[in-house]
Amino acid sequence: MPARHRLLAALVALLWGLNFIAIDASLQHFPPMFLVALRFALIAIPTVLLVPWPDVPVRWVVGYGLGFGALQFLFLYWGMAAGMPAGLASLVLQMSGPFTVLLGATFLRERVSGRQVLGILVAVGGLTLVAWQQAESATVVPFLLTLAGAFGWAIGNICNRQAKPTSPLRLTLWMSVVPPLPMLALSLFVEGPEEIARSLTSWDDPAAVGAVVGLLYTVVVATVLGSGVWTWLMARHPAGVVAPFSMLVPVVGMTAAWLMLGERVTPLEGVGAVLVVGGVLFGSTRARRLLPSAERASAAPLTEPSGAGRG
Repeated sequence: MPARHRLLAALVALLWGLNFIAIDASLQHFPPMFLVALRFALIAIPTVLLVPWPDVPVRWVVGYGLGFGALQFLFLYWGMAAGMPAGLASLVLQMSGPFTVLLGATFLRERVSGRQVLGILVAVGGLTLVAWQQAESATVVPFLLTLAGAFGWAIGNICNRQAKPTSPLRLTLWMSVVPPLPMLALSLFVEGPEEIARSLTSWDDPAAVGAVVGLLYTVVVATVLGSGVWTWLMARHPAGVVAPFSMLVPVVGMTAAWLMLGERVTPLEGVGAVLVVGGVLFGSTRARRLLPSAERASAAPLTEPSGAGRG
């Protein structure tokens, strides 16, 4: 994976990390299941009217929309509304990385290197520490809901990888057409029309302005821009190489939650976060073998200049 692509993956991690602050603000006003439907409806309507079909099989668009869109955000928003802190949610959701590697190896027959396995084991060990601390503070149900969201993200990653779109942005936009109707139906059944109507009419609520700003950030920056770049990367590299970069999101998410929301983590949760970040950095880089000087000299004329032949 070229260095510039790794930088793009890190940029997506920055955008998605800040998105947890935006989600927290939106959940102060909107019920979680309706918020998922509203988030994707704001993208789906102009997409259907203005954006050409992404020229990929329908099954991969539906699978990507159900996994990445509906399942991930249903359980993430539900977990955060049930008490999962925004910063820790950004950490736990990154189990999508190990889940994706596992699904990629199982269903796509992608090769997993020993370095990737070790990095994932380190990251999983860090997440285990966080789970242990969450269980001690009696917030295990929100933790499990967020973990289920991570598995939904992994399903979406695999469908994304299989789609191989010529236009990643079109796939990202058309993926957003899938979640609104099933999520609206679920919201009407679980949360009720009265709760939905209240969130759409009570603009005198002090949290309403922040909720709308957070929703706009989520739609424009996190979904369109962030997911578009992510889809572009997934179309060009194995899922197991790109997906672990998502575990960098907690660096931004937990720091932003500490600075903006006053959230604190226990020492063991901090150790767990360090292990997650360390694991992804180790597993996503390739060890380089240093050649003797004579071998380097003989090999040099045969190598391409950096970036040759790439757009």
